[in-house]
Amino acid sequence: MDSLNSLACKIVDRIRSLKRPDNRPLLIAIDGASGSGKSSIAEIVVQTLDATLIVTDDFFAADIDDQGWLNRSSIERAADAINWESLRNEVLEPLLHRIPARWNSFDFEAGARPDGTYAIKQDYINYRPGDIIVLEGAYSTRPELADLIDLKILVDVPVEVRHRRLMEREDKEFLAKWHATWDEAEQYYFQHVRNIPTFDMIIENT
Repeated sequence: MDSLNSLACKIVDRIRSLKRPDNRPLLIAIDGASGSGKSSIAEIVVQTLDATLIVTDDFFAADIDDQGWLNRSSIERAADAINWESLRNEVLEPLLHRIPARWNSFDFEAGARPDGTYAIKQDYINYRPGDIIVLEGAYSTRPELADLIDLKILVDVPVEVRHRRLMEREDKEFLAKWHATWDEAEQYYFQHVRNIPTFDMIIENT
């Protein structure tokens, strides 16, 4: 935990150094592949700065069924993984204008519906407008959101470390399916869509 605190402090210091000429909130995006530890780091940053937290997992494209994902290429999976249009239009843009926003998030626990699509939680997540907004999750710095983001951060971890962490926390059957569906999509995203030179800050969480 001390190492995570140290990494989070680097991000906090960088955020505190940022200034905007207008009154718009700062939008910070913390991106990284599965198992990189970005969620844990983001939580510390949010608590330290009393920031608003938005998690891209809540915007997973629940309307696409398992067969739909299988029919897609890794390039298409990376493009379609999150509902970035709703994330941008219904949550980020209102918050950046200091307007409260809310969203019915993807329901991981409920699993698939009878038609193969995925459940959405009935209760809203309410997002409060504030001076700092932290957007955390894979695909959070994708190009369609980039013009809104003030600081793009990558949490970078060797693949073998990430996979070991995932093995420690996930069900074996679920994890095998996850790797088969998403490993190549994440690899494509971080090599061709948002590669290391395009980030403002790199955090190595080894």
